[in-house]
Amino acid sequence: MPTFFRRHPDALIPAFVFALALATLIGAWTSELGFGYVPCHLCLEQRIPYYIGLPVVLAALIAAGLDAPRNVTRTLLGLAGLVFAFNVYLASYHAGVEWRWWPGPPDCSPGGAGGVTTTQDLLNQLNGIHVVSCTDAPFRFLGLSFAGWNAVVSVVLVVAAFFGALRGPRRAMTAAEA
Repeated sequence: MPTFFRRHPDALIPAFVFALALATLIGAWTSELGFGYVPCHLCLEQRIPYYIGLPVVLAALIAAGLDAPRNVTRTLLGLAGLVFAFNVYLASYHAGVEWRWWPGPPDCSPGGAGGVTTTQDLLNQLNGIHVVSCTDAPFRFLGLSFAGWNAVVSVVLVVAAFFGALRGPRRAMTAAEA
């Protein structure tokens, strides 16, 4: 175990949650930019909890690294757990839409009608819209789509964050023990 985590054992769980959440978000960007997958409206919504949760977990990691009172780190991890719990809902909803267990939103497209002032503006905008279906999973691995895997990862993030928020204090190793 690296010396940092021996001296700051409360930083281990925030570091794990941060690394897993960041890797998941980078994976989503890579599938889009590197492999050409176009995210649907629901896919983009599932990224919002990562954009909120990552800074919260980073703050918990920094607090633990600075030996802030444990309640600070625990509160931040609990808050991150709630954010990622909401993402479990979003990802599960999207996976259910893909499996056609329930209907998706009626629009299910990333675009809107902003800037439309005339009928010609609306027609021009409609010609440029490519609606990505929320019901068709572009990729499955071991039977799960991107949304399904996001639900699984989000559950792991929730469990880890709440575990870190609820566990008892850990004693840091002294220099002689390291």
